[in-house]
Amino acid sequence: MKYLRLFGRLLLFAALAFTAFAIIIYPERYISCCLQGFLLWAECVLPSLFPFMVISMIFIKTGAAEKVALPLKRITGFFSLPPAAAVCFLISICSGYPAGSRAVAEFYEDGSITERDAGKLAALCSTSGPLFVIGSVGVKMFCDKSAGWKILLAHALSVIAVALILSLVSKKENTRKLKHGVPDKNVLYNAFYGSVTAVLVAGGFIAFFCVAAQIAYDFNLLYPLEQLLCLFTNKDAASAVCRGIIEVTAGCRALSACTEKLALPFAGFLITFGGISIILQQLCYLVKAKVKPIKFILVKLVQAALCFALLLLF
Repeated sequence: MKYLRLFGRLLLFAALAFTAFAIIIYPERYISCCLQGFLLWAECVLPSLFPFMVISMIFIKTGAAEKVALPLKRITGFFSLPPAAAVCFLISICSGYPAGSRAVAEFYEDGSITERDAGKLAALCSTSGPLFVIGSVGVKMFCDKSAGWKILLAHALSVIAVALILSLVSKKENTRKLKHGVPDKNVLYNAFYGSVTAVLVAGGFIAFFCVAAQIAYDFNLLYPLEQLLCLFTNKDAASAVCRGIIEVTAGCRALSACTEKLALPFAGFLITFGGISIILQQLCYLVKAKVKPIKFILVKLVQAALCFALLLLF
């Protein structure tokens, strides 16, 4: 385990050093790519994420989440989930990445859920939001609102199905009760400050990984994966999927420009998996709740594969 961690750190250092080297060599290319990443964030992510992020934080900090969760205690209990599950999922499905993961971390830190509960909720409350899937991907990218609805339905079903199955087969335990909300003397400021910070961090992730995706493409770092995907689809779609595995928004935009019939299922796969950028954003919160990163990533892959399969049927 010690040597594995050392190898991981060396690999990370090498990747960061190579990225910095590439930017120094071709600054004009990657500086503009970074700007495009921020523009993509401002156009597609900021409008869909920020309002619901503020709402969700006010919802939790005022104690309203507790009142909403109590009537659903029997349903969540049937699936071996804590009372906070319904609230966290509602925040996740309305707001999108990484609001659900942030809510899980908030409930863990205030003692409302256990470490095991957090692991279950991490799988359930890891969804994109309707404004991004329908508005940004469906309407703006694919120019088809119904396509957005199809992706959202398959996305939600795959996340819920896998998460509930994993929860049912896991060992049951006595879940904690939601703690009574402590009145916050400055709810609005804290909610807005936290939301602005979270959204800006998301923009930074998108811009950085847009650059990383372009570097990976320029230096053929994902060539083996691209060639593997070419066995099932055309080169443009394979390239778009490789980009999306690093940064999902850019990948979906590239897929929307393809004529490949599998473009929609691939977009659903990318949105459900989240890509490296979104997964790391979520883990920034989930590691506080002791969620195991490897297990979380594997669950996301299973959910993404199921979403892809469902979209083949729709």
